[in-house]
Amino acid sequence: MKLNQQNIPGIFNDVIGPVMRGPSSSHTAAAWRAAKTSMDILNEPLKKAIIDFDKDGAWASNYREQGTSLGIEGGLLGLEMTDDRMKNTELVANELGISIHYEINSFKTNHVNTFRLLLDGINGKNIQVVAISIGGGSFEIQNIDGFEVKICGDFYELCLFNSSKETSLEDLKSMFPQSKSIIESFSRDRRLINMKFSKEVSDKTIKKLNNIVSFDELIITKPVLPIIAGNETELPFTSVSSLLEFAEKENLDLGALGLIYEQCQSGLEDSAVINRMKKLVSIIENSIKTGLEGTTYKDRILPQQSHLINSAKKRNKILQNSIINKIIENVSAIMESKSAMEVVVANPTAGSCGVVGGVLRAVADDINATQDELIDAYFATGIIGVYFAMGPGFSAEEHGCQVECGASAGMAAAGIVQLFGGTARQAVDAASMAIQNMIGLVCDPIADRVEAPCLGKNVSAAVNALSSATMSCAGYNALIPLNEVIETVSSVSKQMPSCVKCTGKGGLAMTKTACAIKEKMTQKKIIVTP
Repeated sequence: MKLNQQNIPGIFNDVIGPVMRGPSSSHTAAAWRAAKTSMDILNEPLKKAIIDFDKDGAWASNYREQGTSLGIEGGLLGLEMTDDRMKNTELVANELGISIHYEINSFKTNHVNTFRLLLDGINGKNIQVVAISIGGGSFEIQNIDGFEVKICGDFYELCLFNSSKETSLEDLKSMFPQSKSIIESFSRDRRLINMKFSKEVSDKTIKKLNNIVSFDELIITKPVLPIIAGNETELPFTSVSSLLEFAEKENLDLGALGLIYEQCQSGLEDSAVINRMKKLVSIIENSIKTGLEGTTYKDRILPQQSHLINSAKKRNKILQNSIINKIIENVSAIMESKSAMEVVVANPTAGSCGVVGGVLRAVADDINATQDELIDAYFATGIIGVYFAMGPGFSAEEHGCQVECGASAGMAAAGIVQLFGGTARQAVDAASMAIQNMIGLVCDPIADRVEAPCLGKNVSAAVNALSSATMSCAGYNALIPLNEVIETVSSVSKQMPSCVKCTGKGGLAMTKTACAIKEKMTQKKIIVTP
């Protein structure tokens, strides 16, 4: 089977990343990306924005607590995720005189994470954009002023609004072969032409369009994903089984396969792919450092706790020479950085960002692995994440925490096998075992903050990854192939009620204590909000 590589996930676009702030990649990062792209569509400074959610959608009850409003505001205001002002977007909006309001309404959707943006510019232009969050920071703009589109932030998108119907798509395709896709959409009697490019749209292209097509408005949106699509080269493997066959034929480990995959998918040279991974790993490890140094944030449930492990060890209250101590410490530090609105890497999501980074750092330290060996381990985690993304994806609102902590456990297990010097098959089997152990895991964040029981689930997933990697390298039988395990995650999610899929309406989130915490946090926010 040959895949259309423009439609399959990449390690950097869909698995390890985005670099972000905020509690949730689905809520915060995807919302930021969609809002930033919407500002390109508006194409003039913002005066007023109204954002609404369907009353039956997943975000209606928790869009503030889980950082959706934070991401939207940051994107609308043009703030980068690494900008410290992301911690207080409301203040920035007020200083700029920009009005941003939120509403809960009833409208038809095809995804639980749907939101609409009605944007008014300072020069009188207004647009309505409908977007969805797919999980792990991925998004899709589905509609612009009634025109159906599919804008995912991985291309330069050129849109011609109310274009003439005399010029056919076939004519445009022949005249603009550099375009990766040209599609048309109709709303009433109006026509939209959407052209996708892998390189910045030149003045020459725009001039040529002006000469052959009449239209009311031309808009260009810039990519917001790290890897621009359309530069792919052919992959030497597609499925998990063909990956393993290729590994055995070429005598390659899973880290090498991950590097090959991303090199083919991105079109970049090996050195550029490796350097990009090194930068991401540096950010991940800095989030461990930041967490251990101490973090505070007014709108979170848990205080800093990562320092308690070393303190307990010094008092001889816990095991003295256990790698488990370091795993818990590292995972906690990353999660605390996330909850304090510091910069982290969603890996594969923000809600599960502590697992891979926490356990790989602990194992690397324990066995004195080199930095290059650690980078190889991250490529091994990435290729597992890719196959998970091809399956259910990473949206807890669709599938529960089994696609967040479950996916990260499988990824981390493969990475640990890579550090141990294991084979590609052993790494894949370790991923299978780890994910098997977390099928059916619900998502029930207390008080709609991605802190508890998320911290404990991240720690459990990390320890699960280590035990699974250990069993696989020792020769244990995974029994169920990875692809079948991933398929099972999708089938189980269909049997799970929506109340335990990140809605805050089931599981631990509905306990008496959790409800009291939520009430307390709500009152606290009312008091401190200007």
